[in-house]
Amino acid sequence: MIPTDVAPEVMLPKGVKDFLPNKAAKIEYLTQTLRQVFSRWGFRPIIPPALEYLHVLERGLGEGLREKAFRFDDRQSGKLAAFPPDITPQVARIVATRMRETPLPLRLSYSGRVLRHTEQQMGKDREIFQAGVEMIGLASPEADAEMIAMAIESFKALGAEEFTVDIGQVEFFRGVMADCPLPEAQAREAQAAIARKDSSGLQALLEQTPLNDRAREEMLALPRLFGGREVLDKAAKIVNNDRSKRALDNLSQVLDILTVYGVEKHVTLDLGELRGLDYHTGIIFQGFLTGIGRAVCSGGRYDNLTGRYGFPAPATGFTFNLLNLLFALDKDLEQVAGQNTDVLIFQSGANKQPAQLIARALREQGLSAARDIIPRSLEGTLDYARKMHFRFVMIVGNQDEDVQLVRVSDGSRRQVAFAAVLAEDFSLAQ
Repeated sequence: MIPTDVAPEVMLPKGVKDFLPNKAAKIEYLTQTLRQVFSRWGFRPIIPPALEYLHVLERGLGEGLREKAFRFDDRQSGKLAAFPPDITPQVARIVATRMRETPLPLRLSYSGRVLRHTEQQMGKDREIFQAGVEMIGLASPEADAEMIAMAIESFKALGAEEFTVDIGQVEFFRGVMADCPLPEAQAREAQAAIARKDSSGLQALLEQTPLNDRAREEMLALPRLFGGREVLDKAAKIVNNDRSKRALDNLSQVLDILTVYGVEKHVTLDLGELRGLDYHTGIIFQGFLTGIGRAVCSGGRYDNLTGRYGFPAPATGFTFNLLNLLFALDKDLEQVAGQNTDVLIFQSGANKQPAQLIARALREQGLSAARDIIPRSLEGTLDYARKMHFRFVMIVGNQDEDVQLVRVSDGSRRQVAFAAVLAEDFSLAQ
């Protein structure tokens, strides 16, 4: 027996939650809405397993995720198994080992939960709900633009009004770093300062290096290369290496395509964005909603991942963090995703067959209906309906009597013939 004085959150490990009907309905709405967008763009669902062998999974994990995997001994095989901390490496494995004979490109979508070790901080989620897509087999700027345009369409489908997608290009940074060789320790410090947009810290660091003025100017410009399309012109005047120039050309082509899609107003450029530097190989992007400091969507190009499983292929994709979305859109989702049941059916007396017939007919018509089976007064039924988010209460007598339909929100009532409720064209609307 569970002690009554134990708080519910104490009964769960840190970083995981119970989701009661209202929140669960919102998560389901987010998932279904994203699936519909993915389907419209020609992506087909895939369901990876909840467990993987650790040595197989680790091939596809970047340095940052390897230590975040929950691992344990698999008693059946004697090998180490793990709960995946991310779904993209799983998709890469499936493509490389199960779908290599399938014609390219592959457009695959997924939704599911992953587990990650996190720092011992309050509010850090260890269970992450993801929904995303992976496009395998295309290296063109159009494929990168398609990912960004899909992410923007997803935001709109979810009802988000104020959002931005920040786009970077990791090859631009790599070109600058290759052109400005630094000792490994100093290179890591410079990378961290650029990622933080810490221009003063970066300048102080570079003053201690033997870089020439041109190389130092390139490095110092990185935290400031943020904004609209004009960033490309600024960057082109600063860098001299071919690798960074090719990255700028790639960005320019992607922006041209986004303009055709009509979504360029939602886009900003950030050439100092270095997220996933050990994993991504080109365009990267993150989606942000106004009022929430952490990204709700992230993606980019990762051309080396499937090759780790023996099937080299260019690839790009993105994923939404559904709990971050829920946090940002919680109030906005109340109307569209609230778990409202259409009809609660009330009938007094011993003979419940009329109510049961109506419940069956309503469900056959596509409405949601429940019988208030507990014996109680009509007032008790109406109170229950309000608390449990029913739209209507239907008061049923005998089959030769009209039923009463009560709108729970305002208490308004109307009479409906019993036979009319059973008809295929019955509507709750007045």
